[in-house]
Amino acid sequence: MNAKPFLRFLLVLAAAASLGACAGFQERMSRIGEAPGLSPIQNPTAQAGYVPVSLPMPNDPAVAGGASPSLWQQGSRAFFKDNRAARVGDILTVTINIDEQANLQNQTARKRDSTENLGLNGLLGLETSVAGAALPAGYSPSGAVDLSSGTNTAGDGSIKRSEAVKMTVAAVVTQVLPNGNLVIQGRQEVRVNYEMRELLVAGIVRPADISASNTIKHTQIAEARISYGGRGQITDVQQPRYGQQVLDAILPF
Repeated sequence: MNAKPFLRFLLVLAAAASLGACAGFQERMSRIGEAPGLSPIQNPTAQAGYVPVSLPMPNDPAVAGGASPSLWQQGSRAFFKDNRAARVGDILTVTINIDEQANLQNQTARKRDSTENLGLNGLLGLETSVAGAALPAGYSPSGAVDLSSGTNTAGDGSIKRSEAVKMTVAAVVTQVLPNGNLVIQGRQEVRVNYEMRELLVAGIVRPADISASNTIKHTQIAEARISYGGRGQITDVQQPRYGQQVLDAILPF
């Protein structure tokens, strides 16, 4: 085996790991003794990775005649004004209350034994001469074939998961789809000492699901994307080192 390609691969891998480690080292060195900085308030549609939502829309039914003038606003909970979010830039409150538990356990067991015996004790009286001419010495016709097999398989699997997240976040309407549904996106950052907590929420909501207090539950958000995480000194300690992450990615055992 030629060792040069393997050594070249190791050098490239070490260089890539050192570049990533160097960038992370510089970023950590720049904030020694300082708390993580808050991100500036930005336009959600101008952030990296933002993609406008495009979904199939139902055909609008034909409306016979014009709508009669009225002081009442369709979908309004009050006579004069509807305070619910309905336009791009409006703000609504999203309540997140996730309390889920899953407990799955599977067991499988299988066992099978089989034995086959076959002998040729007589063949017109010629079994001994035929065996001596065609088969090695010491052949016994009574034990011509003797087969046995056995299989034993056992499997056991268990999954236990528990999740609980309860909080409230304000989201901004970024799009109004042709059928009237609203695309929302919200981000919240909370810094406690030297640890930053980030909450992201995005999805599609129906205006009819927004309550009179301009709030909506996370269970009423279609295509919901909810992320809760953090960054800071505690998060850095909980993360494995760059070298360990590289080895975990490339080692097959």
